[in-house]
Amino acid sequence: MAHDTTHGVHAGAKKRIWQVFIILSILTIVEVGLGILKPDFLVHNDLVSLSFLNWIFIVLTIVKAYYIVWAFMHMEQESGSLRRVVVWTGVFLISYLIAILLIEGSYIQEIYSDGYITWDF
Repeated sequence: MAHDTTHGVHAGAKKRIWQVFIILSILTIVEVGLGILKPDFLVHNDLVSLSFLNWIFIVLTIVKAYYIVWAFMHMEQESGSLRRVVVWTGVFLISYLIAILLIEGSYIQEIYSDGYITWDF
């Protein structure tokens, strides 16, 4: 009897692992496909000094990271407040890092393109 219940638990865990694998694979295939195809309407249109394609990559990467934390750290089984503390802290920190990188990268690009410093590399 105990064998039957553990078998049911393992079957549910296997189903969950395959579900996570399929969802992450689909997101990765979309990212790789967009990276290979590079549609013109996504590459040549900008939003905050970054092409739409780059924004799509950033959003898909954050979604994948969120889903990995959600699935493999078992956040769906935790209380709501703990989920928010763990997951949203990471999302805000990653968003802040991206904003800083975009601001500083834009500044450095302007310095080099205006000729204050030469491109030596």
